[in-house]
Amino acid sequence: MGQVFLGRSPSGRAVAVKVVHERLARQADFRRRFAQEVASIRAVSGAFTAPLVGAGPEDDAPWLATVYAPGPSLAEAVAEAGPFPLESLWPLAAGLAEGLQDIHAARVVHRDLKPANVLLAADGPRVIDFGIARALDHASLTPDSVVIGTPRFMSPEQIGADELGPSSGVFTLGLVLAFAATGQSPFGGGPPLAILHRILHDNARLDGVPAPLRGLVAACLAKEPADRPTPPEVLRAVTASWRPPEQWPSGTPWPALVTELLPRHRLPARVPSQPMSPRRPVRS
Repeated sequence: MGQVFLGRSPSGRAVAVKVVHERLARQADFRRRFAQEVASIRAVSGAFTAPLVGAGPEDDAPWLATVYAPGPSLAEAVAEAGPFPLESLWPLAAGLAEGLQDIHAARVVHRDLKPANVLLAADGPRVIDFGIARALDHASLTPDSVVIGTPRFMSPEQIGADELGPSSGVFTLGLVLAFAATGQSPFGGGPPLAILHRILHDNARLDGVPAPLRGLVAACLAKEPADRPTPPEVLRAVTASWRPPEQWPSGTPWPALVTELLPRHRLPARVPSQPMSPRRPVRS
């Protein structure tokens, strides 16, 4: 929905500045949704999300700025380094569970938790992009007939346009962990409608997920929301089987090939004081 530029706040903090595309900025409904995104991010805080630094939802070019997380997305990491080993899946699961705890504590449902919206910083994952988040205590701005999200990373109730609660995020957490472990969706590929049908009716294929984690991922992917663990229960299950290695924070929890990607995302020695060219966004 826009371009993201690297910048600095007045105090010198590195920030990611999202600037909305002009064609969307002219739409009143989109501006309302963007204002809701700003409110959602402002409500959420925690070590595994990217805090809001500033925003201008009413400006001619609506924008928001969050703390910059220097690292590749999980999608980029898996594409370049392959599926994650078990010793990296545990900290990914723990960090995402903590991130969901913080999001849900603010009474927000992300609704688009996917590998592209998980950044891998040196000290753990960050959940970003609340572009289609919904506050649990506010009416949805999306018509009931509209299904929004990324087909491979949607919960059954999201597909059915049912009321979404925190358990929807737990289902997508399971999808993200299965992707990190295998490099693919546990419900396969193909046309979006076929994927959505399999999510609703078929069992997830988890044979490529390491056995110690497979049961937890399967529990997250239960069709019925009430049958899924809560994020605190996910976190307890992870910490019952895994403890952070003693070399942290000097090391990273990621595979060696992913750790080698981190320097690409480090800050330059000097961030220009003027906006970067729209032709060279950090992410879009």
